[in-house]
Order: sequence, then structure tokens, then C-alpha cells
Amino acid sequence: MMEHRLIAAGFGGQGVMLFGQLVASAGMIENKNVTWLPSYGPEMRGGTANCTVVVSDEPVASPVVDTPSEIAIFNIPSLLKFEPTLEEGGVLVMNTSMIDREPSRKDITVIKVPANEVADELGVLKAQNMVMLGAYIETTKAVNVESILKALEKKMTGKKAQFLDVNKRAIEKGMKIAREQLK
Repeated sequence: MMEHRLIAAGFGGQGVMLFGQLVASAGMIENKNVTWLPSYGPEMRGGTANCTVVVSDEPVASPVVDTPSEIAIFNIPSLLKFEPTLEEGGVLVMNTSMIDREPSRKDITVIKVPANEVADELGVLKAQNMVMLGAYIETTKAVNVESILKALEKKMTGKKAQFLDVNKRAIEKGMKIAREQLK
């Protein structure tokens, strides 16, 4: 049985929710069983935000995840909160642009992504979540990149459509960063 239990966490406004929605949508495109559960701190922007995504071959019993198999961490408070909950042998994808410390655990796979710098080089700082997403899917294979791109096209309509290309490039860059670290 294949089951990915993901918690993506960071500050509000970092694109954590979109990150989770795209993983869940890609799972649906692939006819997998998925749940997506958002959680916000009391503040919308700048407060903490996280979401839980489960992608599974089997029906998902609960959207609540106490022991994630993977965490995508966008800031230090989220690292401190969620790293201890990650299952042994799990995957931690971390935005090193925002996290200037090493994870404390040695029993997990850590992928370090300078997401803000990469997004900045692409000219759209807000695409840092897509850099993280690329690194996440390359590392975990939770969903296929083709499904992520289809989900992104569905989400990026109207005025947002102009950002489709830069988001795709950000995903590719994130995948490349992860590939280099997984060698």
C-alpha cells in the first residue's frame, strides 16, 4: 500500500495552502484517495499556516495526521513544531532561505532548498512555494509532475494565468535541487 502523509507548514502568505492543494489535486487527477485539511493561526498574513495532505491507494480513514511521513517546512517555528512528529525514515523538505539551522534528527532524509533565492532569480519571489513543491515531488514521488502541472493549470486561471510559466520553471528548479541531493 502506498500512502503519503504530508504536513506543509510556514507563515501565512508563503503559499503553503496552494502547495497542499496542488498535491491533493494531482492525487485526484491520478485517481488516488486524497484529503486536504487546512489549519490557520489566528492571523491570516504572517501568522502560522499549515495543511495536512494524505495521498493513498486505499481509502483514507482520517484527514488528521499525527505522524507525517513527509513534512515541507517553510520557516523556523514550523521546523520546531513538526520535525519531532516526523516518522522515522521520513522526508523533511526545508526552505533554507528562511531556516538558518540544521534539523536535530539524523534518522530522516533532509532536502535543503534555497527556495526564496531560486524564486528571486526567476523574478517572482512568490514562486518559492513551487520550488519547494518541485523538490517535494522529486523526493517522495507522491504524485507525478505531469499531474501537478495539470492541477496548476486548473488553479492558475484569469489574471493568474500569466504566472503559469514561471511556476512551471520554479517546479523544475526544485526538482533539480532535490535530484542533486538524492544522488
